Amino acid sequence: MARDRNSRIGTTVVLLLCFVAHFYVLPLAEAVWLTLPTSGTKCLSEEIHSNVVVLADYYVVTQEGGLQTVSVKVTSPYGNNLHHNENATQGQFAFTTAESGNYVACFWMDGKHQEEATVSLDWKTGIYAKDWESVAKKEKIEGVELELRKLEGAVEAIHGYLVYLKDKEARMREVSERTNGRVAWFSIMSLSVCILVSVLQVWYLKRFFLKKKLI
Repeated sequence: MARDRNSRIGTTVVLLLCFVAHFYVLPLAEAVWLTLPTSGTKCLSEEIHSNVVVLADYYVVTQEGGLQTVSVKVTSPYGNNLHHNENATQGQFAFTTAESGNYVACFWMDGKHQEEATVSLDWKTGIYAKDWESVAKKEKIEGVELELRKLEGAVEAIHGYLVYLKDKEARMREVSERTNGRVAWFSIMSLSVCILVSVLQVWYLKRFFLKKKLI
C-alpha cells in the first residue's frame, strides 16, 4: 500500500514537473504582429538549437488603401538562405535547423507604398510545430494517451534544450577562461614593464648624480 502510494505520488510529481517545464522552460509559440515602414526592413530573430523543426505562417493584413505585398527572407546563423519570397501577401516556411544560433526572418515592403503594412507571423518550433491531430489519427490515440504523448514530446524537447544550454554554457566558460588568461598575461607583462622602467629610471638617475658628483 505504502509503496503504491509513493509510486503514485512520484508519478504525479513527474507529471507536474513536465507540465511546469512545458509552459515555463520551453518558449511559447505566439503570433507576432510586425508593422513595416514604407522603406527599410524589419527583422525578427529567435535563438534555436540544432535539429529542431521550425514552421511559420505569415500574411499581410489588408489595408483600406488596397492590397499590399511584402518580401520575406529567412536566414540561418551562418547566413544561409532558408526562405525567400517576393510580392507576397501570405506564405509559409518550414525547415529543420542544421546549426545552433539566431535564425532571422526579415520583412520589407515591395515597390513604393505610401502607407505602412502590418504582417502577422506565427512562428512555431519544436513540439509546437508538430501536428498532433495527424499523430492522433495515424496512431489512433486520444484523451489521456494523447496528452501523455505530448508530455513525452515536451520532455524530449526539454532534454534537448537543456543539453543545448549546457553546451552553450561550456563554450561561454571556455571563452571566459581564455579571456581571463589573456588578461592575466597582459597584467603580468604590464607589471614587468613598469618594474623594468622603474629600475632603468633609478639606474639613470644614480648615474646622472654620480656624474655630476652630487652623491
